[in-house]
Amino acid sequence: MSHRSAARADTGAASARQRAQVLADLASAGENVALDVGGHALAITHLSRIYWAADTRFGQPAITKRDYLSYLVAVAPFMLPHVRDRPLTLFRWPEGIAHRRVLEKHWLMNLPAFVARVDVFSESKGRADQYVLCNNLATLLWLARMGTLELHMWHSRVRGGEDAGDAALDFGASLDALRGSVLERPDYLLFDLDPFIEADAAAREPKFSARAFAKVKDVAFALHALLDDIGLASLVKTSGRTGLHVIVPIVRALRYDAVREMSAFIGARLLRHPPNEVTTDWSIDRRAGKVFLDANMNVRGKSITVPYSPRGLPGAPVSMPLSWDALRAAHASDFRIPTVMPMLEDDGDAWAGWLSRKQDVMHRLAANARP
Repeated sequence: MSHRSAARADTGAASARQRAQVLADLASAGENVALDVGGHALAITHLSRIYWAADTRFGQPAITKRDYLSYLVAVAPFMLPHVRDRPLTLFRWPEGIAHRRVLEKHWLMNLPAFVARVDVFSESKGRADQYVLCNNLATLLWLARMGTLELHMWHSRVRGGEDAGDAALDFGASLDALRGSVLERPDYLLFDLDPFIEADAAAREPKFSARAFAKVKDVAFALHALLDDIGLASLVKTSGRTGLHVIVPIVRALRYDAVREMSAFIGARLLRHPPNEVTTDWSIDRRAGKVFLDANMNVRGKSITVPYSPRGLPGAPVSMPLSWDALRAAHASDFRIPTVMPMLEDDGDAWAGWLSRKQDVMHRLAANARP
C-alpha cells in the first residue's frame, strides 16, 4: 500500500470512529446533548421533537430530531461527496413538517466557524450574498439542528480543477467576475422530469401516484436510450417527490447558457419518443396527462435536491441515486429515511465517483450531428 493510500485508509478509519461515537452519544442522550463532531462542539436540544409524524401507510413510526441526526451521521459518507463545495438553498421546518416552513438562501445570522461559506454576486441587488456550503459532518448536523429538512444544491461548485480550465475563483466582486468564474460552469446537464398525469395535473406541483411514477420512469428510460445513442453516459435519482432527475456529467468547459441550450436540444429530440407523452411547455394547463421536461433548470442559482436529502413531506421520502437497472423495479415510496441505509449497505452509492467520469459533451454532440 502506498503512503497516500495508507493515509486515506487511516483518515477513513478515523472518520468511521468519529461517526460511531456521535451515534452512540445521540443514542444515550436525554433531551439535550453536547456533541464533539470532529473537534467541533455542537449543542443540540429537543431531541424528541417530531420532525415527521408517524405514517400508517408504511407502518413507520414518527421520526424525531434524534432519528434525523442519526440518519445524517450514517449517510454522511455517501452524501457529502455530492454536496461538497456547492452553494445551498435550504428549507427549514424548525418545529417539524406540520408547522411553518422557512426558505433559507442567504444566512444573515452568525455562523459557526466550521461552516464554510461563499460570497456570490447578486445581479438584482448589485452586491454579494453569502451562501452556506456543506463540506463536513459538523455542518450537516448543525443544519439539522436548525431544522433544515431539505438540502438543495447548485449544479456548479466553488472549487477549481483541471476540467474547469482558466475559470476564476472570484464570485463576489462583480457580475463580470461571477460570469468568468467556475460557478458559471456546471458539472452536468440536468433533465428534470415531473409527471402531471392525474386529474388535477394543472396544479403547480404534480400529484403522486404509482401510475404517474411509472410514466415518468418510462420517459426516463427513453431519455437514457437517447443519451446512450449520442454516446453520453447518464445517472438517475428520484427527486424525493414524484419526479426523477437525470444528469449527464460533463467537463466544465461550458457556461450555463450553452448547457441549457444543449439540454433543450436533446429534450426536443425526446419529444418524438414516446409521442404525446412528454412536454416542454411551460403552460401549466398543457402539461395535463404528460411528463414535463424542464431544460430551464440549467441556470446558475437553480438547484436540485441533494442526493440522500429527505423532503419535508409525509413519510420522510429521500432523493435516492439509483442504477438504471434498479430503477426498473423501483417505487417512489421505497426510499425513506428508515429504508435508505440498509439499501446503501447492500448496494453502495449508485453515483459514487461520478465527478471523475466527466464527458466532453461538445465532442459527443458534434460527432452525433455528422451524417
